[in-house]
Amino acid sequence: MARLAYPNIDRPELQPLVAEIIAARGSVLHLYRMLLHNPAIAEGWLRLLSAVRGGCSLPGALRELIIMRVAVLNGAPYEADQHRHIALAEGVSLGQLEALQGWENSVLFDPTQRAVLALTDAMTRHVQVADGVFNEARKWFDEAVVVEMVTTIAAYNMVSRVLEALQIHGDDRPGLLHDRKNQHV
Repeated sequence: MARLAYPNIDRPELQPLVAEIIAARGSVLHLYRMLLHNPAIAEGWLRLLSAVRGGCSLPGALRELIIMRVAVLNGAPYEADQHRHIALAEGVSLGQLEALQGWENSVLFDPTQRAVLALTDAMTRHVQVADGVFNEARKWFDEAVVVEMVTTIAAYNMVSRVLEALQIHGDDRPGLLHDRKNQHV
């Protein structure tokens, strides 16, 4: 259960943004519902993540490998649950998803994917990226795509950190009020 109560999204002043979130995501996912505590943050988040997911030339399968690897590294099951079907639809194989935990020892990833996963690991685990890791990723992509990759990795690290700090999970029941005394904080 989330550490904070989900806000009431039926408030009239939220309706234009709620409609925009639904148009972009199909529903008001738990994360967006929580972010609606501050509509400006929810709106900025929607713009940034929409650009990362839909405004880049980075191939969708690589984007989803990044997202799923960040979820693995950060222990963010809600994020993995949300993106598993997207990853499969984008061409990531079930075997690759299952091998992400130990991708370095798997034969299921080609050199381009390995370079992207190494960059994801470096940025997520250490923030600073060694020249060799960066240059390996750089050799496969032009500058615009490199910026898109780095931004995708950074954005989904932000996503998983917010999800986990607030303990937002898929089995939360946002429409129900809950007693915060019984929560683990």
